[in-house]
Amino acid sequence: MFSKSPNTGTWVPIGIRERGGRRLELEVQPRWEGLSKEPPTRSSRIRAGVWGRSGGSMLGLPERRLPSAEFLLLLPFLLLLLLLLPAAPAPHRAAYKPVIVVHGLFDSSYSFRHLLEYINETHPGTAVTVLDLFDGRESLRPLWEQVQGFREAVAPIMAKALQGVHLICYSQGGLVCRALLSVMDEHNVDSFISLSSPQMGQYGDTNYLKWLFPTSMRSNLYRICYSPWGQEFSICNYWHDPHHDDLYLNASSFLALINGERDHPNATAWRKNFLRLGRLVLIGGPDDGVITPWQSSFFGFYDANETVLEMEKQLVYLRDSFGLKTLLARGAIVRCPMAGISHTAWHSNRTLYETCIEPWLS
Repeated sequence: MFSKSPNTGTWVPIGIRERGGRRLELEVQPRWEGLSKEPPTRSSRIRAGVWGRSGGSMLGLPERRLPSAEFLLLLPFLLLLLLLLPAAPAPHRAAYKPVIVVHGLFDSSYSFRHLLEYINETHPGTAVTVLDLFDGRESLRPLWEQVQGFREAVAPIMAKALQGVHLICYSQGGLVCRALLSVMDEHNVDSFISLSSPQMGQYGDTNYLKWLFPTSMRSNLYRICYSPWGQEFSICNYWHDPHHDDLYLNASSFLALINGERDHPNATAWRKNFLRLGRLVLIGGPDDGVITPWQSSFFGFYDANETVLEMEKQLVYLRDSFGLKTLLARGAIVRCPMAGISHTAWHSNRTLYETCIEPWLS
C-alpha cells in the first residue's frame, strides 16, 4: 500500500490481480481527503502501464508523466508561432560560370542539344550559349574571319561574367577558340575544353576532304592548301603536311601564327593573353576517325617519317612559343583520352561528358 501525498487527490493502489493470465491490473481507490466531502460511489481502475498523477509505478518501470493542463492549453499557440516564424535561409551556393559552346566544321547549334541537356541536369541554372554562327557551309570561311565574328559574340558574355566563363569548343571550333584566347587581351576564360580538335593540324583523308577536293589526295593537297586561293578555306588554314614543312610555315595564315611557329609582331602579346587561361582540357581518342593523327587533339603530331611525337617533343612546346610549356608546368593542362567514340559523337556521349567535361564546369 502507498500512503497518500498530503492535500492531493492521489490514487492509492489497494491490490493487484491477474486478468486472463497475461496482464496485470491495478485496482485502486481514490483518497479524497481535503478535496471533496463526498467520495466516489465506485472504485476506479487503472491498467498497468498507465500512470496516475503521483507518477509511481508498482512494477518498477520508468516513470512517464502526462502533459500538464497548462501545456495542453498553450500547444496550439506554440504550433501557430512555429508556422509564422520565417524559414531558415537555404545555404548559399555560388552560381556556376556561364558556358560558351563553339561548333565545328559543317555543324550548327542543333548538334549540341544533348550536351546542353547534360549541363542543365548536372549544373542546373547554368547559362549556356551555343553560338549560332558560321553554320553549315559557312564554316568553310577563313578562320580569321570566323574568329572576328565569334569574338564579337563572346565579348558581351565575358563582360557580364565577373567570375569568368568556360569554353567548350568542338573540332575546328577548338582552333577558333584558341585564337580567341590569343587575340583577346581581357578574356576571362577559366576552362577551355578542346573537344576532339586538331590543335596541331590535320593531315588525313576524310569524307570532308573528299567532298571539298574530290581529285586530291592528302599527299598532294598541299598544292592547293598552301596557295593564296587555298587559304580562303578554313580546312586549309590548319592543313599541316609533315613532308612540306617549309611550305606550311610560309603559307599557313592561321595555324603557324597561333602556334608561334612563324614570327609576327603580335607573338608576345598573344602568348601573354593565352596564359590568362585558367585550365586547358584536351579531349580526343584513337577511334575518332576524322582527326589525323588523333593525337593532334593533344598537341601531338607526325614527324617527317609520319611517326607521331607527343606534345612534349613538339618544337612549339620545347620553345614554349605560345605558352604550352608554361601552362603544363603550373599544372593547368588536363588530358582526357577516351577510346570507342567516333568524331561526330563526342558532344552527345554521356560517359565522356561525365568523365572529361562536367568536372571542370565550376
